[in-house]
Amino acid sequence: MKFENYLIRNTRMINDGMISTADLLTEGSFIVRIAPGGTIDPPAGSVVIEGGGKLLIPGVIDDQVHFREPGLTHKGEIYTESRAAVAGGVTSFMEMPNTQPQTLTQELLEEKYQRAARVSAANYSFYMGASNDNLDEVLRTDPRTVCGIKVFMGASTGNMLVDNPDTLRGIFAGAPCLVAVHCEDEATIRRNMEEARNRFGDDIPVTHHPQIRSREACLKSSTLAIKLAREYGTQLHLLHISTADELALFSDAPLSEKKITAEVCVHHLWFSSEDYNQLGNRIKWNPAVKEPADRDALLSGLRRGLLDVVATDHAPHTLPEKALPYSKAPSGGPLVQHSLVAMLEMARQGKIEITEVIRRMCHTPADLFRIDRRGYLREGFYADMVLVDQDSSWTVAPENILYKCGWSPFEGTTFHNRVDMTFVNGQLAYDKGKLIDSLNSMRLIFNR
Repeated sequence: MKFENYLIRNTRMINDGMISTADLLTEGSFIVRIAPGGTIDPPAGSVVIEGGGKLLIPGVIDDQVHFREPGLTHKGEIYTESRAAVAGGVTSFMEMPNTQPQTLTQELLEEKYQRAARVSAANYSFYMGASNDNLDEVLRTDPRTVCGIKVFMGASTGNMLVDNPDTLRGIFAGAPCLVAVHCEDEATIRRNMEEARNRFGDDIPVTHHPQIRSREACLKSSTLAIKLAREYGTQLHLLHISTADELALFSDAPLSEKKITAEVCVHHLWFSSEDYNQLGNRIKWNPAVKEPADRDALLSGLRRGLLDVVATDHAPHTLPEKALPYSKAPSGGPLVQHSLVAMLEMARQGKIEITEVIRRMCHTPADLFRIDRRGYLREGFYADMVLVDQDSSWTVAPENILYKCGWSPFEGTTFHNRVDMTFVNGQLAYDKGKLIDSLNSMRLIFNR
């Protein structure tokens, strides 16, 4: 494979909380020079890209996706979803273990890495899955080459519900790396579901989803996870926080001082219970999208530093699956192609500073997981970069959706930012609507 070297000139670079006019030069996989705009002369043989004042940002790092491989590839696969990610400016992803078979052994975990090495357009890592029965396997996880251990605390997913107190304590006491948790109390959800069946029979409306996957279920489970983490000194990361109530559990201290961190997902920042009547099961997620007041509180918590990371929980299902009655329709939706532009749209609307968007989607994931030389535009770092046109309006429609499932909850939404180019490890992977199969992705390495 021939590596190109690039000089990107006269961009509005966003990095480390600053916006500046800058040139950036790459060599092979790395950034080798950053200087004020118009000051770097192109080296012989380099490809020159005129930025023209477009945004240049680090590649987005998504710490929670479900790419459905192996076993669920009618919904999505590493090949298709990583390309949708790159088209959306996501250059690195961390994928979850609830596939078929579930990733509950080190051997199955390594098989996913081998598959990604062959087909992924974006850099990759995979979580080791926990169950009530695989503690020995969990404790064998290599902290340098695996992003974390995923624990479903109260949210039943096949055999992956971890509700054995001894197993939970064993994970929190001995985990060699970050523990990421899905927190919803299963007993509370089952009780709420039974009440809903008694009230509605088999015709439960999707508008009732936030009452079934309730704020009480979230808060009870999150509180238990934090209690265990404090008891054992575990590095704990709570995924997809969805309620205003849970914000009181978190600190606004600098990230370097935290052992307990929290993620919020784009859909909990964008949608609310007011959208169920129009979008139905398309916005059925676990945890549920809740009230407008929760959405607003989550955005405030993100601005205040109570929430640390913005991710997607990208989880595609087919439209026929989503068209099933509420109680049979699966939870989750595709987001990874549209997460960055959605957050940039919120910045355009004045809901959050654009520098804060980049911090929470690029810098903080790299710092929290201690990813080797990614998440920033710095000399000596991998050249994972995104060039964004802020003066380009476009509407999400089936013809420009790249997910294998072929739909998006954002269909019909007009965005005013467009991903122009995406670079993965210094090589162009997406260029103005065209995917470039350079297959230059790498396994993420963690400095732990």
